[in-house]
Amino acid sequence: MKSPSTYSLVSDYSSEQKANYLNKHGDRLIDKQALQAILLQQGDATVCQLIAQRPHLFADVPVFVAQSTLQKQSQLIAAIEKVIALPAYQQGVLSYAPSSAAFIPKAHGALLGYDFHLTPTGSQLIEINTNAGGGLLSALLIASQKTHTATEPDLEAAFMTMFYEEWQAERGQQLLRSIAIVDEQPDTQYLLPEFMLFQKLFQRQGINTVICDPTELSYRNGGLWYGDLHIDLVYNRLTDFSLDATTQQALRKAYLANAVVVTPHPRAHALYADKRNLTILTNRTLLQELGVDSETIDTLIEGIAHTLSVQSSDAETLWARRKQLFFKPTKGYGSKAVYRGDKLTKRVFSDILCNDYVAQTLVLPSERCLNPATYLKLDLRHYVYRGQTLLASSRLYQGQTTNFRTVGGGFAPLVIL
Repeated sequence: MKSPSTYSLVSDYSSEQKANYLNKHGDRLIDKQALQAILLQQGDATVCQLIAQRPHLFADVPVFVAQSTLQKQSQLIAAIEKVIALPAYQQGVLSYAPSSAAFIPKAHGALLGYDFHLTPTGSQLIEINTNAGGGLLSALLIASQKTHTATEPDLEAAFMTMFYEEWQAERGQQLLRSIAIVDEQPDTQYLLPEFMLFQKLFQRQGINTVICDPTELSYRNGGLWYGDLHIDLVYNRLTDFSLDATTQQALRKAYLANAVVVTPHPRAHALYADKRNLTILTNRTLLQELGVDSETIDTLIEGIAHTLSVQSSDAETLWARRKQLFFKPTKGYGSKAVYRGDKLTKRVFSDILCNDYVAQTLVLPSERCLNPATYLKLDLRHYVYRGQTLLASSRLYQGQTTNFRTVGGGFAPLVIL
């Protein structure tokens, strides 16, 4: 860190101003040795080796943020939960959701990710994700750095409680005996180390846990099976959120037959994470028609980047405004096939018009100084379960979107002012 005299220069600033100043001038480094120690403690040498092969998974510096900023973001999350609970809202979004979302499980859906950009006039929600990666990695990073000013809860215990609550919502007090962490070709996934850390976490609770591809599962005898192991719960990390792919039919059949607990599930994605939902949550008229109160509407309009559906009939207007817009596929994930409007070609714009896209007001991310010659962009993510933030962290990067390919970038803990 810089000397105390550096921070006395901002002693009269608000917490938001201090955070902005320190992100541009503070030089605190992440203690990588402490991080390595806790990863080795919670995982094993194989996990640490895999992480070493991903040198840009964890950032070199933390991010400073004001407590008031986090509180405002939590208020926005509560406002969104309020709208999503409305039957009229659910009826509207389910009208364009896949058929698997019509099945109503009792489980809420584990670990949403609410992603924000910070601006001089306040933060803006950019999107909501259902199978938000990095939560457990961020929890261990926080635990290793002791960066928060308040006493930290046991985040690993909070994660475990979340999965028990998902299980108990469906199965009551039955014993949770087995979990499958499911993703396509998991051995090739960038976040495989996190899968393995979750596996270790579950196994410490006496739960038999496997990491597998959906094609390794079978639906037979009224249950979901991995070889001879009957699967009680699936921690779903797939990006085919509707479970429509032919490779996932065993999982889909078991889920729709209520033969296995799946979390997060297709209905959670339909209610929260379909990008088209943001066109409702940022439309004052539609919100009023849903019966949302004016205070909640104001919170939503102020806190979410304005979003509208791309229609070919609006092509001329969208092209004229493209430099102020960011285009995203409605069912997108991981920043795939997203485009900044100021970088669009006519050919790509024509492709966007022929597919399901939304156009969102471009909200430029704030920055964190890595060194005097290098500034990294940052976003801030709340990991949320049932409307409550379990933890918040940041991601540092260069380029158009978060990519974990930036020297000095990756998951970064928060220092809360």
